Amino acid sequence: MKHARLYLLIGLLVMSFINCQSSDTKIVDSNKKEITSTVRGYYFHGTRRCTTCKAVEEVTKEILSEYYAAELADKTISFETINLDEEDNKVLANKLKVSGQTLLFVSNTDTVNLTNQAFMNAVSNPSKLSIFITDEIEKMLK
Repeated sequence: MKHARLYLLIGLLVMSFINCQSSDTKIVDSNKKEITSTVRGYYFHGTRRCTTCKAVEEVTKEILSEYYAAELADKTISFETINLDEEDNKVLANKLKVSGQTLLFVSNTDTVNLTNQAFMNAVSNPSKLSIFITDEIEKMLK
């Protein structure tokens, strides 16, 4: 009986360790349902950033907050800013094939790179960037 308890305890510890090491973005709500973001936005950048680089991040956050506040709150949409110069972020950058400043939106089936549109419009025409972002997110949410 002592061995059974010991094996059970070891099994629980191993399972909790594996669960903590999971790389997926998962959230458990009060009803114990697992929620995973349907659309994940990433803005990859370096440590040294120009005005346009900063504007891409800020304008993207503003667009998401304005049009998708509910989806951000319930984690249907997520957005992360990721510094490429930090070692911890190299794995994700390699997985998504990112090597420089990049604005990506990823769903289960699609990856959309809006870097060119973001850098051309974030400072001079944010409303045009808003159209690009919302159009792509709407496609991914369907």
